[in-house]
Amino acid sequence: MHRTTGGFFQATRSLPRPRNPLPVGRSASCYDPAVQARVVILGAGFGGLELATMLSNEFGDGIDVTLVDRSPAFSFGFAKLDVMFGRSARDAVLHPYRDIAKPGVRFLQAAVTAIDPQSRRVTTEDGVLDADYLVIALGADYDVAATPGLAEGGNEFYTLGGAERLAGLIDGFSSGRALIGVCGTPFKCPPAPTEAALLLHDHLVARGCRDACEIAFVIPFDVPIPPSPETSRALVAAFAERGIEFIPGRRITALDAARSVTVLDDGTELAYDLFLGVPRHRVPDVVANAMALAEDGYVAVSAATMETQVPRVYAIGDCTSVGVPKAGVFAEGEARVAAASLIDAIRGVDEPHAYDGRGSCYIEFGAGRVGRVDVDFFSGPRPVGTYHEPSTALVAEKHDFGASRLARWFGGQP
Repeated sequence: MHRTTGGFFQATRSLPRPRNPLPVGRSASCYDPAVQARVVILGAGFGGLELATMLSNEFGDGIDVTLVDRSPAFSFGFAKLDVMFGRSARDAVLHPYRDIAKPGVRFLQAAVTAIDPQSRRVTTEDGVLDADYLVIALGADYDVAATPGLAEGGNEFYTLGGAERLAGLIDGFSSGRALIGVCGTPFKCPPAPTEAALLLHDHLVARGCRDACEIAFVIPFDVPIPPSPETSRALVAAFAERGIEFIPGRRITALDAARSVTVLDDGTELAYDLFLGVPRHRVPDVVANAMALAEDGYVAVSAATMETQVPRVYAIGDCTSVGVPKAGVFAEGEARVAAASLIDAIRGVDEPHAYDGRGSCYIEFGAGRVGRVDVDFFSGPRPVGTYHEPSTALVAEKHDFGASRLARWFGGQP
């Protein structure tokens, strides 16, 4: 049995069949367009892109997939750090969805304004979509207002706009204390604030002002990467070598912009001259308002199928409570399980599937090196992480990771 953090687990079960399933053994090329299954995917991040790709690869023009996102372009999460530290321009990290060329898939740029799970009807600012199968992959939103003073006295680097603004502030920062702080859990890409601290050190060294600056890092976890003690030890050692103050087990609860101090969850105050924050996360309002889906803050799903409590409605990625970190590689894995379940349902077969909860995260250690941690959340009684030491070879591997996804999701590669 797999675990979830949302208090809901459902064993694998037969899904209600679509009105016109594709018979087993029938090729996609002879699938009657008049009886195509309609799949609507809300959100075009790692999960949505992988799911659309798998359905297109399986059925080609024999399926009707609508991929919806309010943004015109995709970007990798790690690209925000590249923008923040001047390694890439904003335009260079954007990959327009209009470039998607997948049989059976069309992209719709529109904001989702309402979801009716029972009828599988979605209202967007451009009209209404009806689905035989609905997949929610809308991620998690940032709740800046949940941390008093963050909007007035701090900065966030979890959006491209925030990273771009911080790029200018960091270039003008030459003395004082830079404080990197996490405002709540769970949050996307748990290694990201650690990477920000190490890359900020490199940036200040390169500008010749590191000795005039302090760097402090506040995180709610007791260690940087809880599933991997070895990775955490390596990162703590890297902080010590670089003179970065590490403050574990604490959360930023407020900022006082007038006094330039942050307040921690134990009442401690820390002064800062530059604040780089990770805002609190929450499920998007449009998902929370679909009351049949939201439970304990996020969407509860079966780890065997990624189906919600509502038949033919699935959820993947950061909006779910499946029990793994909120990171693209895990959303991608969940999408593969959801795709397998959908393909079986459309073809009228019933085969068991299960999400294995495995994923690899690349970690920028600075000094031109990247490490990696491979995490397995479900195989044993507790999550296990395997550490791979930082190297230039892993820099190339990280680049290939991104390039291969772009080729698969946007280009012609399977």
